[in-house]
Amino acid sequence: MLHSPRWIPCESGRFCYVPLLVVPLAILAVVAISVLLLPWSIVQRYRAGTARRLARTWLAFLNAFVIGLSAAAFLTTTAISSIWIPGAFSNSILGFTGGCVLGVVGLWMTLWERGSNALYYTPNRWLVLAVTLTVAARLCYGLWRTWQMWHTAPSCESWVTASGFTGSLAAGALILGYYIIFWAGVWIFAKGHLLRRQQ
Repeated sequence: MLHSPRWIPCESGRFCYVPLLVVPLAILAVVAISVLLLPWSIVQRYRAGTARRLARTWLAFLNAFVIGLSAAAFLTTTAISSIWIPGAFSNSILGFTGGCVLGVVGLWMTLWERGSNALYYTPNRWLVLAVTLTVAARLCYGLWRTWQMWHTAPSCESWVTASGFTGSLAAGALILGYYIIFWAGVWIFAKGHLLRRQQ
């Protein structure tokens, strides 16, 4: 029993049982739960994204600022990783630009309700659904393709490159571009409404 790899000496001098499979099983459980909760999270994201909301100036500014920081970090990371993954930065820039255009379209399609005391907005349901499903489909495809390429990629080619990982980066950049423009627009409209009330 002392020679079994499952038993190691403890500080007290006795032998302790070390459950080596706990960490891999925990990682596998987290991945499985994440995959199983993906449909639920998509539905919740859609419901939250299409709800009627009060346009708060400070909240819109905070969202735009934090997403701007995230976008800067994301694009910096993809620029560095393009050394090893060809097309990572260019696809991310294309996705980010497309997201910015979608953000402008989203602001144009949003229902704005100006009251005497507040400004309310309701994002367009079809645009939110299209963006959510597009990104979810691209991420699911990216996971499936990565799994396939990990097992079948030739030894001379990186399985990360062969899996189409850059497309998933573009999907992430699309979301960042969409939300940074959308929240910046909400901040501008809310600020304008506040200034008109003060006059």
